[in-house]
Amino acid sequence: MKKLALAAAAALAFTTFAQAEPVKIGVDTGAYPPFTIPAADGSWSGWEIDFMKAICAEAKLDCVITPTAWDGIIPALTGGQIDVIMSSMSITAERSKVIDFSDKYYNTPTVVIAGKGLVPTPDAAGLKGKVIGVQVSTTQEAYAMKYFAPEGAEVKSYQTADEVNQDLAAGRIDAMVIDALPGGEFLKTEEGAACCEQVGQVADDAEILGNGVGFGLRKGDPLKEVLNAAIAAIRANGTYDAISKPYFDFNIYGE
Repeated sequence: MKKLALAAAAALAFTTFAQAEPVKIGVDTGAYPPFTIPAADGSWSGWEIDFMKAICAEAKLDCVITPTAWDGIIPALTGGQIDVIMSSMSITAERSKVIDFSDKYYNTPTVVIAGKGLVPTPDAAGLKGKVIGVQVSTTQEAYAMKYFAPEGAEVKSYQTADEVNQDLAAGRIDAMVIDALPGGEFLKTEEGAACCEQVGQVADDAEILGNGVGFGLRKGDPLKEVLNAAIAAIRANGTYDAISKPYFDFNIYGE
């Protein structure tokens, strides 16, 4: 009965939304494995790309990936250059003042990754006197500025997660604060395995770190209900699990 109800709700949402033009999906230009990975030929791969394709197929939307610099992705949305943000954006109270969010579509913790032996604990005491790398305009940057900078850490912001990884591998910074999955992907690389280790998960702060990741949309956009219905539908019909299985050996959706 639950699956039938979800299917009926999805059908209603899809039939009441009229798409005039392709939906421009804003994705950060930098690589963020395993979620979004750009190739030299302009193609994209990763879990979020597979997820997007399933959502757009379910909702019968004509979607086009529109690479957008992370630090300008919300202005690009509100200014009409893109229609949806799909770039592992956490649902936070602060962002919700400016944009709307869909229901969450995954949720993972934030961790500290550091040069081997440099940081004993993933907290202010362990990071005191250290240089911490974060990607600009992320929840991790906000967290580090609130909890670590006032206690003696230097927080250095970068345009892309790749740049943070490179400086950590080169020893130009001591640690980084990052989502657990991209951080884990970095540790699987030759450079990451040689230089670094995961110290642990930071203490939760839902106000800063948010309540999962969702699609970002303009305020009042009816596309929100369409995306919510599609998320519910592919979770109910098994597509979500089928997409996730090749990437993860745990429940990426979270609790």
